[in-house]
Amino acid sequence: MTLFRKKTPPPIPYNRAAQEPAVRSSICTGEMTLGFLDRQTGRFHEYELARSQSDVEAFCRRVGVEPKDIKRIY
Repeated sequence: MTLFRKKTPPPIPYNRAAQEPAVRSSICTGEMTLGFLDRQTGRFHEYELARSQSDVEAFCRRVGVEPKDIKRIY
């Protein structure tokens, strides 16, 4: 039994047929928002704010995609 270990966050459930993970970036400030893009309407649903590239990589691991495959919206 280990007392001090990092807890792994659970995977993020989403509808893979209707949504795709995306990162919305601001051109002026560089602020990044992680979320899902609705494929039918094109609407972006915010999930969380990313403070660094490591937050984006952690989001990709939880969703199950590669960081190079995630869609960027400006």
